[in-house]
Amino acid sequence: MATPTTSADLIKGAEEHGKRYVEAFNSGDLDTINSMYTPDAVSVWEPGNPLTGQARKAALAEFIGQKPKMTATLRESHVTSTTALLVVDWAIDIPTPDGTEHVEGVGLDVLRRGTDGEWRFAIDNPFGQTS
Repeated sequence: MATPTTSADLIKGAEEHGKRYVEAFNSGDLDTINSMYTPDAVSVWEPGNPLTGQARKAALAEFIGQKPKMTATLRESHVTSTTALLVVDWAIDIPTPDGTEHVEGVGLDVLRRGTDGEWRFAIDNPFGQTS
């Protein structure tokens, strides 16, 4: 992929990251999902419990194993040449023996753009808005 050079290209690339993430999430594609994070990424999938490295990957694998389905809508994006802040409204439906558990929130995500031009999560905080 060519490295975006204009501000509009950078914004579009950061926004496309979210769309690709939802597609990979909904298809259960762990390899693709994990490739969308920096090696030192922090995920806060449970408020107050940040995860990195293998703990993040294990928690993700366990969650994806439940076959959840996600929707996400970008609310705001603020992009520089190598850093993006995304504010995202999201919802996830998780199948349970008794039906479906529905969770939703407003995420605050920080992306870094690698030398390959790809955006990756540096911080993934789906519960960025707590009130």
